[in-house]
Amino acid sequence: MNDTITPITKTEEEWKATLTPEQYHVLREKGTDRPFMGKYYLNKEKGMYTCAACGNELFTSDMKFDSMCGWPSFDKEIAGGRIKKVTDTSLGMVRTEILCAKCGSHLGHLFDDGPTTTHLRYCVNSTSVDFIKK
Repeated sequence: MNDTITPITKTEEEWKATLTPEQYHVLREKGTDRPFMGKYYLNKEKGMYTCAACGNELFTSDMKFDSMCGWPSFDKEIAGGRIKKVTDTSLGMVRTEILCAKCGSHLGHLFDDGPTTTHLRYCVNSTSVDFIKK
């Protein structure tokens, strides 16, 4: 894995041309998958989760756990600054939004209520990621 993240930039028109309407809504407009419905919510296969917009490697299947929150959850990220964290004050709450550090796409949110030793829960939209089976 390459630990140097080279940011990519595209216009919103370029993103619209390369992403499906659903991907565009979630990744670029900060939308959210419906809970318990995402394609990777119950995925137990071994492999790598990458940003659906740019292919940046974000999580491995070993980092995934069943949080029963309705979205794929991970207790840590792949090292190397692959995920950017920003304060999100939308919806009358203060949360930590997680973005792909390579393309700036919305992935989900980070919470400190995880059940593993990291106490972290990266709550990720299935639409925001692709899965590469090992």
